[in-house]
Amino acid sequence: MDHVDFARVVSKAPQREIVAREASPAYLRAPVKRDYFAREAQNRSLGQAGEAFALAFERWRLAQLGAGQLAEKVKHAAADEGDGLGYDIRSFESDGRERFIEVKTTAFGEMTPFFVSANEARFARDHAERFHLYRLFEFRATPRMFELAGAIDQHCMLDPVSFRASFG
Repeated sequence: MDHVDFARVVSKAPQREIVAREASPAYLRAPVKRDYFAREAQNRSLGQAGEAFALAFERWRLAQLGAGQLAEKVKHAAADEGDGLGYDIRSFESDGRERFIEVKTTAFGEMTPFFVSANEARFARDHAERFHLYRLFEFRATPRMFELAGAIDQHCMLDPVSFRASFG
């Protein structure tokens, strides 16, 4: 990541008015054949690369703010502690307050939809004052990113796409 000019990576977050709407049912759309195993492997690889990029960016950000001692303490929590925390990177503000970062990466454009787990959405809501979503896009070509601070549903429409069915 040493060759990346992080100063050129950051872009403005898209400004969209969030309008409540109901998604059309999947059974009304044309069926699609997918290789879910290949897709999962590709997404995992892209996600891990995006998290490594965001980790390097975060250390650079703190160094630029004159908080190099905090940059050394930034942790890739999802890799060190495991998934399920509700965020990927534990970092800091320049004054030492904790910052929780969830990274969402795509090889496509900035408006490409992404998946958020119920746990991530809940964590973002419960820790809105310290939560940041880093959206990396055009990642394979020329990585760019924007940041969304606070609860995810402040910035994005969240459409439920699956449910867990249980007995009792």
